[in-house]
Amino acid sequence: MTGSTRDGQGRFTRDPDTAARDAEACRLRARNLTYRQIADELSIDVRAAYDGVQRALKDTLQEPADDLRRLELERLDELAQRARGVMDATHYVVDKGAVVEWAGAPLVDDAPILAAVDRLLKVQERRARLLGLDSPQRVSIDAQQLGEDIKGMLAMLAGDGEGDDGES
Repeated sequence: MTGSTRDGQGRFTRDPDTAARDAEACRLRARNLTYRQIADELSIDVRAAYDGVQRALKDTLQEPADDLRRLELERLDELAQRARGVMDATHYVVDKGAVVEWAGAPLVDDAPILAAVDRLLKVQERRARLLGLDSPQRVSIDAQQLGEDIKGMLAMLAGDGEGDDGES
């Protein structure tokens, strides 16, 4: 039996003894022991040995992944801030080292702003991918209605494409 407790939200958490056993199971697996050998070594069943290794691996990999994700989000925040700075600045058209004037006033150049907008969109797309916001959505299909629709189409095809009114 694995030692576990519940946190303040009702979820199971591992106790320190179970976490230590999981870490030992992972160390034994790293020494190329089979799950049967790990189970015998730790006096647990094979399934508990496998689950312990998987939990230890998940914990080991999750923490660095979270740190990396946090660092990447900070970098994206900085890039977005710089793109917004370009968007907020006034840019003038320059030709041969001189500001181009139109009707006595400097001609405003929108190209850098539009380029910054494109960069900001790329930053936002990267952020969405990193956070999993663009993951596919599940769609529920009413299989019975779909079956009826298919039957209706097949019947229509079998009738040489005639409509309900008998006309082709």
